[in-house]
Amino acid sequence: MIFFYCTGVNFLAAQNNAVLLGIIIDTETSEPLTGVTVVADDTTGTSTDIKGFYTISLTPGEHNLQFSYLGYKTTYRSVKLNESQALTMDIRLQPTSASLGTIVISAGKFEQNISVVPVSMEVLKPTLIDNKNTTTIETAIEQVPGVSVIDGQANIRSGSGYSYGAGSRVLMLVDGIPALAPDANDIKWTFIPVESVGQIEVLKGASSALYGSSAMNGVINVQLAKPSDKPETKIDLFYGWYGNPKRSQLKWWGDEVQESNGLSFSHREKVKQFDLVLGGQAFQDEGYRQGENEKRYRFNVNGRYSFSKVKGLYAGLNTNFVFGSGGNFFLWENDSTGAYLPQGGLVDSTTTISLYETVRMGIDPYITYTTSNGTSHKLKTRLYQTDNRNNTDQASTGTMYYGEYQFQKKLIPSLTFSAGLVEMYSVVTSELYEDHYSNNTALYAQGDLETGPWNISLGARLESSSIDDEDKVVIPVIRSGISFQTAEYTHLRVSYGQGYRYPSIAEKYISTSVGSIVIYPNDSIDPESGWTAECGIRQGIRIRGWKGLLDIAGFWSEYQDMLEFTFGLYGPFAPPSYGLGFKSVNIGNTVIKGIDISLSGTGNIGKLPVSILAGYTYSDPRQKNFNAAEDTLKNSANYNILKYRYRHLFKGDVEFDPGNWMFGFSTRYNSFMENVDAVFESLIPGVNHYRTKHDYGDWVFDLRVGYRLDKSIMVSFICNNVFNHEYMSRPADMQPPRNYALRFSFNY
Repeated sequence: MIFFYCTGVNFLAAQNNAVLLGIIIDTETSEPLTGVTVVADDTTGTSTDIKGFYTISLTPGEHNLQFSYLGYKTTYRSVKLNESQALTMDIRLQPTSASLGTIVISAGKFEQNISVVPVSMEVLKPTLIDNKNTTTIETAIEQVPGVSVIDGQANIRSGSGYSYGAGSRVLMLVDGIPALAPDANDIKWTFIPVESVGQIEVLKGASSALYGSSAMNGVINVQLAKPSDKPETKIDLFYGWYGNPKRSQLKWWGDEVQESNGLSFSHREKVKQFDLVLGGQAFQDEGYRQGENEKRYRFNVNGRYSFSKVKGLYAGLNTNFVFGSGGNFFLWENDSTGAYLPQGGLVDSTTTISLYETVRMGIDPYITYTTSNGTSHKLKTRLYQTDNRNNTDQASTGTMYYGEYQFQKKLIPSLTFSAGLVEMYSVVTSELYEDHYSNNTALYAQGDLETGPWNISLGARLESSSIDDEDKVVIPVIRSGISFQTAEYTHLRVSYGQGYRYPSIAEKYISTSVGSIVIYPNDSIDPESGWTAECGIRQGIRIRGWKGLLDIAGFWSEYQDMLEFTFGLYGPFAPPSYGLGFKSVNIGNTVIKGIDISLSGTGNIGKLPVSILAGYTYSDPRQKNFNAAEDTLKNSANYNILKYRYRHLFKGDVEFDPGNWMFGFSTRYNSFMENVDAVFESLIPGVNHYRTKHDYGDWVFDLRVGYRLDKSIMVSFICNNVFNHEYMSRPADMQPPRNYALRFSFNY
């Protein structure tokens, strides 16, 4: 590093200029700050590199300097330089508020302070994920304000409904790279390495301008943990069991105990110029529903090498392998005695249980280069393969090849320009959908301007997609946003973003049946499109030692040609189904509007450390072209509301951490799901009866307590669904009764 800067100094000194250089760090953490803007005399500027270093060439004489960074107090310095002088000036910047110092990447594909991001987003920290004994990211996401997960499908602010195993309007990313399955474009939650998570960022609203198809309802970006200067090793073991259901007649397992257990580990360290992250999980669950057991094993290795002879050049490889087996439960037998029993029993010819074996693999080579003036080049690639085998002639193997080149540069000290080229090619071999391939190509660009209290963002994307080189579709989209700081801890914002989603191979070509339900293909469906507009305010809160962020936003989303699996007469009128079943169709145009409120923060209240993540969301999801005479025949509701949505959602989590103890509780509330497919109530035993008796919302509470035996070892007890509430996520899909886990954590 010294050689690098001295070489630059000697070159500049030959020009008779002076050189000012140094490192800029956070006063509280002493961590280097990347992207700090350094401006001399309001004309000449630069920014710090990934190590926090800056260097700037100046004419001899006096200069006024300004050091500014989002979420930090601007610092001013004056300096007098002589001809050919090299002067070192290190700067320490003071955060304006710890809560506003949260750094996110997803909003603009570069590091920003969350306070100035012009869109709604939430950040989930690894502490909450760990302490709740989270075994999949799916259960962690369910605690995020404004987000619900219905049978594995993520839904942000009522932007999605429910379509079993096909399509997602929420794009899952791992370190910024798409991780949707190549065939169904759905989220495989068990593929995400929960043991190696550093931070989860959730973008709410249409985000296709930056991220493309499937980001029309939002984005979940799982940032993997990076090693620090000190090696870290973490091992977690747990033993869990299911309690008795609220109604004794539902307990099909008699005097036996339905158990679950697991082990996970992670190790992170820096070895000279090499960053190493190892992780893995072994998990087994006997299940609370008959036939729905699970075993899975996951292992991941991430490595990154820093080239000493070329400052700012990194090359890395992330790998992740998952092996799983078990049974998938689809429909219950009835609501009285068979809520945890599969329709059709366990006999192969009639059962709705599907036995599966899966192998999933992700290999992500990448290379990044950041110059001394902050210009960056990133090449990210992924090979993602899913191999699903089962006993119901529904096997599928999908392979996705992904590549993205991203260029980023500060055109002026206050303007960041980002642009990229994306190519994604998928091949699917399947009994379920037959054999197909798809191709997506995209160009995107975005500018982010930070000037005084204003932060302005404008971006666009052009993407083309085709399946089997047919029906090629090209879609342009834009996004824009403005954030304005009205006071030290107050930011107002408005934004508008467009979104789209190409139909998945599964939605177009699926042909199968589940029990008595037949699913038909539809190769003539069109892509979905839409937009989200919102206005909001982020207010920093400081109560002595506790610092938080209150976010309030009003949103309005509209979608055109929305896709949903819809019941109807699609086949020949002959037994056994008489042509009735489900098919993916464009249901028309929809509008969803509402309000979203969230509160997050951490710190001390008195001498008690407290962390909070809570939020309430109200949404009003409707069809724009509602036809009462026709739609009420297919839906359970006789008024205009989209299917499989909740009008009201509340999420809350509070954790206290006094001394050696840890206490925490979570709650989740959803209002009654007012509208479902009428066929569920008419054909599936017990659904209509259960929904009539339980036409109110669901409150679910979880509790956890832990004790640190020493600095490295914690023993904790977790109880989920404390009050043993009985509830469904969608018709004929009863959720777990009260369950317990005893957990041992070792941190070194």
